[in-house]
Amino acid sequence: MPPPYRAAIVVITLALVMGAAFTLSYTIALGRPRPRDIPVAVVGATSAPVLQALQARTGGGLDLRAFPTLTAARAAVNDRRVYAVLETQPAPPRLYLSSASGASVARALEQLVQAPPRPLNVSVFDLHPLPPSDPQGLTAFYVTIAATLVGFVTVFQLRANASGIGLRPWLVLIAVLAVCGGAVLTLVADTLLGALKGPFAELWPILSAHIAIAALFNSSMLVLVGRWAIVPTWTLFIVLGNTSCGGAVAPPLLPTFLALIGRWLPHGATVSALNAAVYFPTHQHAEPFLVLAGWLVGVGTLLVAASRRRGRSPAQ
Repeated sequence: MPPPYRAAIVVITLALVMGAAFTLSYTIALGRPRPRDIPVAVVGATSAPVLQALQARTGGGLDLRAFPTLTAARAAVNDRRVYAVLETQPAPPRLYLSSASGASVARALEQLVQAPPRPLNVSVFDLHPLPPSDPQGLTAFYVTIAATLVGFVTVFQLRANASGIGLRPWLVLIAVLAVCGGAVLTLVADTLLGALKGPFAELWPILSAHIAIAALFNSSMLVLVGRWAIVPTWTLFIVLGNTSCGGAVAPPLLPTFLALIGRWLPHGATVSALNAAVYFPTHQHAEPFLVLAGWLVGVGTLLVAASRRRGRSPAQ
């Protein structure tokens, strides 16, 4: 078989494999959510019948944590250590949800409480309801996907249309892309649509960092594996990153492996940092920012080291 046809067959085969991996990961992770150790604060008797009934309906999927007072339990919700609070002493018992912490978890718990044929006698309250501008809590997820595509797709286009650029100007172009791309996405999601209302000065660098990570990783793969860079980039950012980030389905509803890796991947850190900036501005954690900083330094170092060792830039 002539070489061009062999290459064409390889390309088509890889496309089919990547498409199958995409379908498989999204169907398993996002299409079949199931409670897996959902952290729930319990105020009152942990042996209450309503608690046992709810635990049975989740198939043992609740990670019950006793708290002495409702105030302490609500503080744990604000700090994102638990997703809900069940107060067992009042009649009827009270379930406090937090849609902003994880809309999918809040919906799942509410549906389990109200499931026929015998809904549980529980009053349901939402401590952190989502705004009308983002009723499903998906804007952070969608804007993270946009940042991913801006990052690695632009790199492919730069290589195709601006070939021959050296490493230093390439890094300058990536920096310009990240800074401008983060500003544009923040303007659209926050200022224009009002769907991700948060401090512009915080949302902007978060999205810029994600764009830079995607662009630098893809650039590194172009140096290391050349024209097949799409394979590792697609695997990390599309197959694994999007499904494990917790943006569409919260970690306690994901398969164990995806829930475990999600917080350490750029997508999970970006979604977490965005949601915290918008919905929990006074209870932010350092972990997402440290993860983004680690990836930024890591892939930047990888690109420089690979380019110097191979003696070429991603555009050469």
